[in-house]
Amino acid sequence: MVIADLLADTVEQSSALSREETVQAMSAAEAVGRMLVTAGHLAKHPIILVAGKVHCEITTVSGTAALTLDENLNPVPGAAGADDFMIYLPSPAPLQEQVKIAANKHARLSDAVPPAPETKAANSGPLIDREALRRAVTQR
Repeated sequence: MVIADLLADTVEQSSALSREETVQAMSAAEAVGRMLVTAGHLAKHPIILVAGKVHCEITTVSGTAALTLDENLNPVPGAAGADDFMIYLPSPAPLQEQVKIAANKHARLSDAVPPAPETKAANSGPLIDREALRRAVTQR
């Protein structure tokens, strides 16, 4: 599943977190994930990964829009310093029970409302310490 690979690639950037744990979590959510995609729920209600500075919302498109969409499947930057992560599954009305069952299958899955993304002021630190990079280059 492309979504599982994107999440695993993103979480894998952290030395404290396991790609395998992400794969296992998404495997536990695979059946309900297919239902969410097939019914079009992920077009309006995203799967959300929260890991360190990452607050990634993943949606899908279907029909003719899927034929022309230019996907960016690169890992999302910002998870390198993460020591914890959670995958929030959307829980639309017709699938609430199935989502709850899937979320209970793995500790990294949740059917709860995800936390709001951090504001820019709270998350204003750069992803790259340019001064440290400059010092490293000049010390060569």
